[in-house]
Amino acid sequence: MIDFVNLDQYNQYMSWISADAAAKRLNVKRQTLYAYVSRGLLTACADTDDPRASLYAVEDVEALARRRAAGRKRADIAEATIAWGEPVLTSAITTVREGRLVYRDHDAVILAETATLEETARLLWAGPSRDPSAPSYGATQPENANAKERALFFLATRVASDPPSFGRAQEALILESESLLAGMTCALGGIQTDAPMHERLAQQWGLGRMQADLLRRTLVLLADHELNPSTFAARVAASTGASLAAAMMAGFATLTGPRHGEAAARALDFLKSANTIGADLAVMAWLARAQAIPATGHPLYPSGDPRAAAILSALRPSHQTCALIEAAEAATGNKANVDMALAALTHELELPSDAPFILFAAARTAGWLAHAMEQALSGLPIRPRANFVPSP
Repeated sequence: MIDFVNLDQYNQYMSWISADAAAKRLNVKRQTLYAYVSRGLLTACADTDDPRASLYAVEDVEALARRRAAGRKRADIAEATIAWGEPVLTSAITTVREGRLVYRDHDAVILAETATLEETARLLWAGPSRDPSAPSYGATQPENANAKERALFFLATRVASDPPSFGRAQEALILESESLLAGMTCALGGIQTDAPMHERLAQQWGLGRMQADLLRRTLVLLADHELNPSTFAARVAASTGASLAAAMMAGFATLTGPRHGEAAARALDFLKSANTIGADLAVMAWLARAQAIPATGHPLYPSGDPRAAAILSALRPSHQTCALIEAAEAATGNKANVDMALAALTHELELPSDAPFILFAAARTAGWLAHAMEQALSGLPIRPRANFVPSP
């Protein structure tokens, strides 16, 4: 490093450029240059040819330009991660690896062959081995409420009374998660028994044992899907130290969006229309209305959604339903995703129209709680920065 005895020696050593050249290099207004000087980011001196003007050190201008470019690059990368980019949070719970959904090093499709939702929850939570059938726990529900209303009522009651997650041990959070999962089982299943979620739903919908097993498999496959929108919302809430119930409420509210938990509703409408007028006419009708064929393709599964394949394989849909799905795949060039599988399950078993959402919410409760606990135990806040764009 060079030591300078006085400013004259420094000026002789440095190269200088005009304000216009510095502003152009940094892509800022001249007024911004003055702010950079006041903040110590740029060195300026008087122009000997024009005392009213200033010159700026080339070395400082170039260093600041490199910093700004690096900052923009980081911002661009961060912005890209928000929409199907690279992972932005560290997690040991779930990942998508080479087209497979993996729960803590267990292939979800293989796990779904035998596990219940409650057993899967305890795998995701990485908690101690316990009896997977937690006792029923739920607030008294309002009369004539549907499943979504019952779940929201239950969560609101718990949010108002449960302690924050901040500073609590994992064992305490797991015990609380068990009661929350059991409470959601009661709220969504609508039946006060100690049976697993798939059996409660099967009883509520009047299904037999084989059909109940289809629900069990589906619930396991939907239990988690790493940083999807509802799970990210749950983690954000948990990062503030809010209660696990509050994190669940954030996740549940996000799930109600038509592009998330309600996406299967559009697929069900498509299947119903195709069942009425035929597959080819249904596809043409949707495209003629400038509507994309729903529930096909998935950014994380370019070769096909393994959850959808597993559900449809176990379901063995009718020839007509298979033809409808094949027509949708042919029209889009993409494989059916899990929303289409949920719609097919609902259609084939003649379930209520809100069944896809109920199955999604019931299953994802396990994942929300896993991520909320992981985030709470990390002690780290989630607070991204905005890429500010001035109004025109």
